[in-house]
Amino acid sequence: MSDLYVHRFGPATGPMVLALHGLTGHGKRWEDLATGHLPQFRVLAPDLRGHGRSTSLPPWNFETVVADLVEVLRAEADGPVVVVGHSFGGACAVHLACLHPELVRRLVLLDPAIELEPERLNEIALSTLASADYDDVASARQEMLETGWCNVEPRLLDADIAEHLIHTADGRLGWRMSLPAVNSYWGQLARQAVLPPPELPTVVVQAMKVDPPFVSSEFRAALTERLGSGLTVLEWDCHHMVAQECPAQTAALVSSVF
Repeated sequence: MSDLYVHRFGPATGPMVLALHGLTGHGKRWEDLATGHLPQFRVLAPDLRGHGRSTSLPPWNFETVVADLVEVLRAEADGPVVVVGHSFGGACAVHLACLHPELVRRLVLLDPAIELEPERLNEIALSTLASADYDDVASARQEMLETGWCNVEPRLLDADIAEHLIHTADGRLGWRMSLPAVNSYWGQLARQAVLPPPELPTVVVQAMKVDPPFVSSEFRAALTERLGSGLTVLEWDCHHMVAQECPAQTAALVSSVF
């Protein structure tokens, strides 16, 4: 049995999508996109190791995340699947495709966070520790609004808080995740980029309101050189939470790759 808690949406059969959330997130974050916009697809959305209801045990690196995902796919998929990855989930998707190309038919990368500057990641990691918990729900909500959720529908923000915000041991509020795991994963994002297999069709969405960007010009150039006509790059006028801010647009994109 997998160590991952997997959220399942859609029919028991049909075209399958593996949806991978970003760092500090959770798999249920894909629910509205799946049920409201992609009801014909079978969507598997695991809580990645260290997140949500999944195991929080180390090691916390891309290789272990990939091993977890392979276990899920070999148990539930009949063949290669479309993998949609957001941010850290996008990086995990690329590593999955590199290590197990037989399991991936296409990649859709939503503002993927890959080979970021170590100084930037160090600041983010320190900030994660400094604001690890909250006095109340309003404080947690305000932080979300300041970190990419400002144009997301309030009902989606409320649903995310209801799923993800829990009481900590000292009676405060914090996200349902492992701080040691999350801070280790920030370090993983400083690793040298790996690129998809050259024959794998790949779509990259860059959120143009993210500054500095997560998708660097160097990464885009490397993808173009490797994938050629197999690469599609889209620039969307949105913040980092691409699927939540632009659900209809995201759903149309996912549908188009089948």
